[in-house]
Amino acid sequence: MLTVDTLKKTATATAVTAALLPFSQAQADTYKVDTEGQHAFVQFKISHLGYSYLLGNFETFSGEFDYDPESLEDAAVEFEVEVASLNSNHAERDRHILSDDFLDADAYPTATFESTGFEPDGDDAGVITGELTLHGETQTIEMPVTLVGEGEDPWGGYRAGFEGSTILVPSEFGIDMSEFPEPMRELELYVTFEGVRQ
Repeated sequence: MLTVDTLKKTATATAVTAALLPFSQAQADTYKVDTEGQHAFVQFKISHLGYSYLLGNFETFSGEFDYDPESLEDAAVEFEVEVASLNSNHAERDRHILSDDFLDADAYPTATFESTGFEPDGDDAGVITGELTLHGETQTIEMPVTLVGEGEDPWGGYRAGFEGSTILVPSEFGIDMSEFPEPMRELELYVTFEGVRQ
């Protein structure tokens, strides 16, 4: 049987829940990656025959991320990279990498990353997990990331910047590297990006 006291308690609990709901559903701020100011880089490093390293980058990409230092577990990242923008400072080599022998940029013009989770590791670091699509194949990857810094900029905006790196195995994305020496069958992907809060 419902009593007056029970109804009062129920009404009070409902009111408290309603008051707290906006806070529990608060979303992290969204930041747009500052590519116009060249404050972001997507780079790679791969062994050359086991004797040295080749370095390169993708010059055209876009991205955004959600970040709230009070709710790090809600962090999220999305990136889209134009594969044909690859530059390793050697035009002939770049054409070969972009051919159907490797990245096949004509058939797969974009690479994308969409995070699916973030595991904080202290205040300024953590591991982002997500789906990387490259060469038409999608694989789950993990990338340790670190907060470089955040704060107001000289133009009235607010910025936050991160860096991260992970090891990729091209064969897992359908890129045949079997004819190359073992050291060339994996590469390091390095990303650093500064975003402007929207």
